[in-house]
Parts: sequence; structure tokens; C-alpha cells
Amino acid sequence: MKTQAVKGMRDILPYEQRLRDSIQSKILEVYQNSGFERISTPILEDIENLNKSEGGENLNLIFKVLKRGEKLEKALKSNNPELLSDLGLRYDLTLPLSRYYAANRELLPFPFKVIQTDRVYRAERPQKGRFREFVQCDIDILGDSSPNAEVELIDVTARALLAIGFRDFSVNINDRRVLRSMLETMGFTPDSLDSVCISFDKLDKIGIDGVKLDLSQKGFPENAIQKLESFLSEGDFSLKNVISHLNDSEIARDLQYVLTTAQKIGTGNYTVVYNPSLVRGQGYYTGIVFEVSCPEFSGAIAGGGRYDGMIGKFIGQQIPAVGFSIGFERICEILIEKKTEIRGQKEKYALLYDSSEDFPDVLKKAAELREAYNVSVIKKHKKIGQQLNQLEKSGFTHFAALENGELRLFGNK
Repeated sequence: MKTQAVKGMRDILPYEQRLRDSIQSKILEVYQNSGFERISTPILEDIENLNKSEGGENLNLIFKVLKRGEKLEKALKSNNPELLSDLGLRYDLTLPLSRYYAANRELLPFPFKVIQTDRVYRAERPQKGRFREFVQCDIDILGDSSPNAEVELIDVTARALLAIGFRDFSVNINDRRVLRSMLETMGFTPDSLDSVCISFDKLDKIGIDGVKLDLSQKGFPENAIQKLESFLSEGDFSLKNVISHLNDSEIARDLQYVLTTAQKIGTGNYTVVYNPSLVRGQGYYTGIVFEVSCPEFSGAIAGGGRYDGMIGKFIGQQIPAVGFSIGFERICEILIEKKTEIRGQKEKYALLYDSSEDFPDVLKKAAELREAYNVSVIKKHKKIGQQLNQLEKSGFTHFAALENGELRLFGNK
């Protein structure tokens, strides 16, 4: 039998779990204080729903579940791999939320402000900061087409990050409609824009020459590539300059509003900036997208955007939707590396006893101590010094033994 967790998944040790619980509790407090309500959805979704969700490259990372019994036998005989699976593990929380809303909308408020903090699964190659099982902390607003929904999500997410100790981060904003319009004006055809955007999104990693080479290798028109290169070489990535490359400046109205308004409500502990190369990988985004970058981590620690078309796939009626997700695992990794102390929790108290004590009296004494401490009732070892050292390593700061109904303190650290 193997003792190691499955590759890409992890066993969480007590200290890390306490830190994770503390972080999630603070995030949830901000979310709930802002009027959002928490829901849960199953980890399994119908494979057809997942395949049609426009999740970009994530669709190649779905953990598929084989059919069972006679259905599996029949699928095997068909020699069609597509028929082998009928279920899959969710790769994010957006598709499950859309299905949930479609199924329960008559019972939900409109607009619906919702929280999801749950595990998702992607069959990707594990590496630092990337796992096959990980937690996302999402907030979404369903039923509000106003750009105020984007502004509110930025505000709430920023306050959640501030609450868990992050500072000096940047909220990067773009609008896919603006980006696509600019690229069309440069000569790229509408049906090629998704591929062009994938290359453009690599700008911060491969530079202008890398983007140009990537587009050339894909066979796009040289004239369009030259115009994009010229724009990038100008170095003026202001929204004003981008708008000058559009045929219709009205398309940037919502983006201008969100940028200006989000900057006004910023506390000075973070910045809100326009990033014309920001795309986000999921194909279901229809408008404004955003990411949070932090100098303490090489990638994004939060991201999201507007996905007005997703719920309509289920009910045939467009429901505006926008969401923002905190990358919980990346947040935890940063804070663990910084040896972050958990604040606001009671100290851990070890109440030791031996067989001569009446156990109900032990539990009664523990109940009294729990007014001020988190108390664990533990049978006393013969080698008490060794036991105290182990308890100290486990985070206990107070130690006492119950002897004849009285506490004998071993001191506190």
C-alpha cells in the first residue's frame, strides 16, 4: 500500500489547516458582510455540460468518470472514446453555478449575490503553486448588467485580500470587446481573434518579438501583425491610445467607467490599472475581465470577469453574470512561506490526566478552561518531558495536569 497522496494532491498538516481555516474565515467574513450568500454544488457535473462550457484549455484537463456496468460495456463495444464517460469533476465553480442558477432560479433573489468556496479539479502537470485538486473562493453577481457589478466585485475582493494581510497589489482590468475591436481594426479577421488573443496574452512572458513570431507561425496576415507590432512598440498602453485604434469608441464606455470608479474607491493599499493584453483563458468571458497581481508571487492571485452567455446555454434566456475568484492555494502558499502567525484564535491548552482521575471531572475542568483557551484532553505519558516537547511542536502554549481534581501547571511558552 502506498502512503503518499496521489500526485498533484496533498495531505494537509494541522498547522497548515489551521492557517487555511483562518484565511478562509476572514475571506468569508468580508464576503458575507458585503451581502453575499454561500451555496454548495456537487463536485461531479454532466460531461456534456462541461464539454460545452467554453472553458478554454481547461476542457483538456477534465477528470472524466467512466460509465458503469452495462452502459460501460456498451460504450467499450462502440470503439468511440467519447462515449466512455458521462460525468466529470468540475474544473472551476462557474459552470456549476450557472447550472445551479438555471435549476433553482425561481427560489433565488434577483440579482443573486453568491459565494462559493470549494474544491475543483484539473488534470494538469503538477508544479509549484499548481495542483490537481485545489480550493477556489468565488463571489458572483447574477442578474446585474450594470458595470457597477464589476466595481462591487473589485471592491469586495480587494477588501478580502486586505483583510488577510496583502498590500500593494494591482487589480488589472481589460475588456475583451475592446481588445477584439482593436485587433479587427488592425486587420485580423473575427474568426481568428481567439487565437490572436492567446498569443497577445503572452506579451509579459515572451515580449513583443515573441508575440510577433507566435502570430507569424500561426499564419496570420503580415500586415495585421505589423500594425500590432507598431502599437506595442509605441509603448503607450493607455486606454486613450487604445480607443484611438477603435472604429467605435462607445465600446469602451463600460471599461472607462469601471476603471475610473474602482480607482476612486481604492484605499491606497492597492492600485487599479488598465492592462490591454489581459485576456483570461476561459472562452466564456464576454466583456470586462480582471486579474490581481502581487509582487510576492509571479502569477495572478485572483481573477474573473463577465460571462453573460453561460446561464443562457441552460435556459435559452440571457442572464447577465460576472464573477471574481481568489486563488486560495496561491494565497496560502505565500502566507505559509512568510511563516504567517494565526491571529484572533485562542491559544492551545493541553490538559493532561492519568487513569486515577475520574474522566467526567477531567471533561468538566476542560469545559471551564475553554472560556479562554482551545483545550485538548490528553492522557499523560510516563515520559512527561518528551510529551511536552511534542505538544509544543504541535502548537500548544499551555500545559497542565489534573491531579486529585487540582491543576498542576507545567508553565507556558
